[in-house]
Amino acid sequence: MSSPGDGSSRPVQSLDIRLFVDRIPAFTWSAHADGSVEFVNQRWREYAGLSPEESQGWGWQVAIHPEDLPSLVRRWRELLIAGEPGEIEARMRRHDGIFRWFLIRFEPFRDETGKVVMWYGVSADIEDLKQSQERLREDERELRRITDAIPQTIVVQNPCGVPIYANQATLHYTGLTADDVIAPNFRERIFHPEDFEKFRNERKAALARGLPFEFEHRALRKDGQYRWFLIRYNPFRNEQGQVIRWYATGTDIDDRVRAEERTRNENLALREQIDRDSMFEDIVGSSEALRKVLRQVDKVAASDSTVLILGETGTGKELIARAIHKRSKRADRAFIGVNCAAIPPSLIASELFGHEKGAFTGATQRRMGRFESANGGTIFLDEVGDLPAEIQIALLRVLQEREVERVGSSRPIPVDVRVVAATHHDLNALVAEGQFRQDLLYRLNVVPIQMPPLRERVADIPLLVEYFIDRFGKRAGKKFRTIEKKSLELFKAYGWPGNVRELQNVIERAVILSEDDTLDVDQTWLKREPSQNPARPATLDGALVRQEKEMIEAALAESQGRISGPAGAAAKLGLLARTLDSKIKRLKINKYRFKVPQAD
Repeated sequence: MSSPGDGSSRPVQSLDIRLFVDRIPAFTWSAHADGSVEFVNQRWREYAGLSPEESQGWGWQVAIHPEDLPSLVRRWRELLIAGEPGEIEARMRRHDGIFRWFLIRFEPFRDETGKVVMWYGVSADIEDLKQSQERLREDERELRRITDAIPQTIVVQNPCGVPIYANQATLHYTGLTADDVIAPNFRERIFHPEDFEKFRNERKAALARGLPFEFEHRALRKDGQYRWFLIRYNPFRNEQGQVIRWYATGTDIDDRVRAEERTRNENLALREQIDRDSMFEDIVGSSEALRKVLRQVDKVAASDSTVLILGETGTGKELIARAIHKRSKRADRAFIGVNCAAIPPSLIASELFGHEKGAFTGATQRRMGRFESANGGTIFLDEVGDLPAEIQIALLRVLQEREVERVGSSRPIPVDVRVVAATHHDLNALVAEGQFRQDLLYRLNVVPIQMPPLRERVADIPLLVEYFIDRFGKRAGKKFRTIEKKSLELFKAYGWPGNVRELQNVIERAVILSEDDTLDVDQTWLKREPSQNPARPATLDGALVRQEKEMIEAALAESQGRISGPAGAAAKLGLLARTLDSKIKRLKINKYRFKVPQAD
């Protein structure tokens, strides 16, 4: 523009500028400092159907929707007083009588002294945007109507996990209002303090991952009682894949949790009852063979090393495992016993490691495995030699990585469990036969403890007999003064293939059947005549060993010392080559003496 003194050129330049503004594809206008409109461009006038004279001053108000005009004028006057830029939304009438939404922006123009001398503005059509927003609001209202009809608690959250809405089931359960839900302390008010602190960081990390997750929380009911809920978080994404909402659904699992707690308490009481009433309440005996074992228990209990207890059936391997646990730093945590031979192969993975809901037919809910139940304590794997091959691999991973994976899940769960295993099998022989993993044996056999059979603890038999008589006598309401001397001698002479468990059964039977205060035992209850024991089993074992050795030596001689191959000794005996090689080492056979020297 020219200087104020150049009157000849200013009208021309002003005209040129207004012609330019008239052709701008937008609605523009200018106003005086008092707010009265000085000029509106041609597009504005054509849209509103007003002449330049009708549009100037305050005449433009006729083009504004009557419902929006008061707020628009009020806002315009506020900006005039403040002298600050601003904006407002209002509906503007088209020349055909149709109203459309516009975003109107105001901008002040100041002179060199800072005084507002003019106002300039632009109006942008936002009708399509408003309709889209209205459709979105209607969809949201419909969604809220649906969620309000669902009896399950639902809380809608923004991408950061801040609640923005809760359905009627949530409000009814908590007794809170919709405004309470969007307050900053909403979660602190409804979740148990212990659970809130426990899962705060885990929840934040899970939200950042953007994947579905779940937690179990205690939520406060409006009557002041906490109940357990399973809270599942599911993300909702836009077309670009960005998380725009989180839907947190709560399922009341209080009855299930309390039932599980009752079961745990009952199991704990049962285990305590077993500790009190079973033959394994105390380690009974004073023989040197038993004292040697107890010295090992004292040494190994303080560490977290894996222990492998070996011995015949009925020698008290679980008793030793419990003794190790009770003398360890884990004594105040769980001791979980698992008989690996008693669980069907199809279920043992689920029993040991747990499973997710739907992992297999019949898996109607998530279940913790024995390893998770024993977390912080000790797990006793009895008859570990009977584990299937695939479970041996999984167990090896647990021992190496200290984590388990539930059946049907790929998420590892860290566990802090001490493993004590036991078996009556010769694991070295099973390894040689390919039935047990050698690397797993190395992991289990960190500290081996060999349980002596009862026939090697003859000095402990009188003490065990007295112990069982007292226990079963109290249970039967009987009191025995003595035990027949011949019965005691019978016990000492017998080989006890069933070991302490067999002795327990014999004493219990005698307590039930004895009629006076003297315990009498019928020698026919024992499996073999005492005179035939203990020499007969040893002699038979020796004969079998000699026969096995003779057969192997004969096969080696026939195959000229060769073990493998179609003409080898293993094929002649119907054995695997590595199995035969293991037997040769065990029987101390010199296989080289059967090789025929080759002629030069």
